[in-house]
Amino acid sequence: MNMRLALAAASAPFALAGCTQEPPQRPPVSPAAKVVGEPRSCIPITQISSTRIRDDWTIDFIGTGSKVWRNTLPHRCNSLKSEDAFTYETSLSQLCNTDIIYVLQRVGGDLQRGAGCGLGKFVPVKLEKK
Repeated sequence: MNMRLALAAASAPFALAGCTQEPPQRPPVSPAAKVVGEPRSCIPITQISSTRIRDDWTIDFIGTGSKVWRNTLPHRCNSLKSEDAFTYETSLSQLCNTDIIYVLQRVGGDLQRGAGCGLGKFVPVKLEKK
């Protein structure tokens, strides 16, 4: 093997390492929350009174009383925050981390189902005051 080839082969891993991209950083979620229980795979739909989309990775499911479950999606759900609406289908009486949510996109005066995104675990939290 000539010296130039050996040098090029030896430096190739270093050259490639500089080309890798970091995954997009998640912004800090606002409002901050304190974990108050163990993560759950599912929550009963009847206990969900509303939702708050915090960013493209985070949804707070607001329950009756002071219950809040924070769901951090395993992957970014593009347009979730900007569209600020989603839908889901389930044949069960609960929403689970195996379910898919769909971003609702405004097209003209109509809503259309957009990208599908997987849910994460439902973590009981207490939202901190701003």
